[in-house]
Amino acid sequence: MAGGAGQRMGAQTPKQFLELRGVPVLVRTLQAFQQAVPDGGIVVVLPAEHHTTWAEICTKYDVPEHITATGGASRFDSVKAGLMAVPEEASVIAVHDGVRPFVSEELVRRCFAEAAAFGSAVPVVRAVDSFRRVTDTGSECVNRDELRAVQTPQVFDAKVLRQAYETGNGAAFTDDASVVEALTGRVHLTEGERTNIKITTPSDLLFGEAVIAASGQNLL
Repeated sequence: MAGGAGQRMGAQTPKQFLELRGVPVLVRTLQAFQQAVPDGGIVVVLPAEHHTTWAEICTKYDVPEHITATGGASRFDSVKAGLMAVPEEASVIAVHDGVRPFVSEELVRRCFAEAAAFGSAVPVVRAVDSFRRVTDTGSECVNRDELRAVQTPQVFDAKVLRQAYETGNGAAFTDDASVVEALTGRVHLTEGERTNIKITTPSDLLFGEAVIAASGQNLL
């Protein structure tokens, strides 16, 4: 899923096309998935107005083979469009944010394996900050031990994911897990990664640069 406009980034370039150490974020994300699941297929969902830019990027960088689909008015509609481009024979489907380029091979493979075993796999990390719930009369403390921050890839049995998006109503859902949960009543959680950040703000870019430097990666 690569439909962001980058408003919180404060840049004119969509965040998925911004560069980290000389390589666009979305390219790094695709490379991460190719390394983790070399036999898997990839569908990139983009707004219609970004197709030309993406085609130009693909001529300049080592971009894994993929299908490009056009997103809809909402994320729900965009996922549905992406699902239509996935071959019918696919047994397991992962939905991933195009601006999470630091997902590890281990996490991707584990999510696929657990989705095959349990029907779904949703990576989460424990909350480390304190939280308060805003009420009509003020606010109240929330037990952070009961909270988890949700990441991607969110991986599901293909038939279940397709059915969930065929019957669901996009206005009520915040992610793919909530769409599937509305159909099945449950989703399987798995441990995520602190470094699997979503590039959304300028500080995320700085963190991303640090992650690359610490890993010893060279320019791709």
